[in-house]
Amino acid sequence: MFHELSKDNYFYAMSKDNGPKLKVDIGDTVKISSHDCFTGQITSEENAFEGFSWDGINPASGPIYINDVKPGDVLKVTIEKIDIANTGVMVTGPGMGVMGNRLKDMNVRKFDVDNEKGTVDFDGLRLPVNKMIGVIGVAPPNAAVNNGTPDTHGGNMDSVKVTEGAVLYLPVYHEGALFGLGDVHAAMGDGEISVSGLEVEADVTVKLEKAETLRTYHPVITDEDGVYMMVSDKDLNLAVDQSVHKMTDLLQPHTNLPLSEMTMLMSLAGQTQINQVVDPKKTARFFVPRYILEHYNVELK
Repeated sequence: MFHELSKDNYFYAMSKDNGPKLKVDIGDTVKISSHDCFTGQITSEENAFEGFSWDGINPASGPIYINDVKPGDVLKVTIEKIDIANTGVMVTGPGMGVMGNRLKDMNVRKFDVDNEKGTVDFDGLRLPVNKMIGVIGVAPPNAAVNNGTPDTHGGNMDSVKVTEGAVLYLPVYHEGALFGLGDVHAAMGDGEISVSGLEVEADVTVKLEKAETLRTYHPVITDEDGVYMMVSDKDLNLAVDQSVHKMTDLLQPHTNLPLSEMTMLMSLAGQTQINQVVDPKKTARFFVPRYILEHYNVELK
C-alpha cells in the first residue's frame, strides 16, 4: 500500500516517546516530505539569522510506526526516490565545522539546483548533484537522541551512500520502530566539513520492510557497489576500528575463512571511509565490494 506523510509531521529528537504520525504495514511504501535542516527558517542571504532559533534544526518527518516490527528485528528501508527542491541553502561561521576556528563571520548562501541537468550552480561552476539523506533512523534504545547526533539507531549519519537505490538496515529497539528521516542534501562531500551540505526540502519515497536474515547492531547500507557498515563514536579512530570489526563479524560467518585470512581479505579489498566529522559523534563506514559478496554467495536481505 502507498502512503504519504507531510512535512508538517516532524520532530527534533528520535525517541520512543514520540507518538506515531502514520501507521503502515510491512512492505508498504511511503512518500515522506521533509523540511530542510533549518526548518525553512532561512529565506534569504541577508539578515538570515534575525529571529532564527538553533533549536529548530535537523527536523525529521515522522515518526512512522510499522506494524508487526518488534524489538530485535532489523528494519529494511529501500530508498526508491528522492525529489529535491530547486534551491538550497548553506551556512558557515565561527566555531562551525572543521574550518570554524579560522572563520570570522557567519555566511549564508543560497544556490540554485538544476534538477533536469543534475547540477548545482556555485558561482558559475556547475557541481554535480548527489542527492542524499542526512538524518534517517529509528527510536534509540534508551534516552532520546537529538537529530543532530548519530548512533546505532541511525540519526545524523550524513552519509553520501544513503541515496536513491540504496537499502538501509537499522536495528529496531521498540515496537513499530518509529522511523523518520530529514536533512536531505542536494550535494555534499564526505566529511561535511563545513557542518552544512546544500540543504534542501525534499520528497523521499521509501519501502519499509523487515529484514529476512540480516542481523546487525549498527546501520548497514547495501547498493550496487557493495556493502557498508556505519559506526559512530566521539572518537573517529574508534569509529573506524569498530566499523572494521563489525563488518568482519557480519561477513565471516558466510565464508569458510579463519579470522586471520578474513582479516587479510578485508585489508586487501575493504575500504575505510568517512561519512562526517562535524557532529557530536563522528561516523565512519567500512566498505566491501560486491564481487566479494558474490564470490562467497553472501546474500544480505
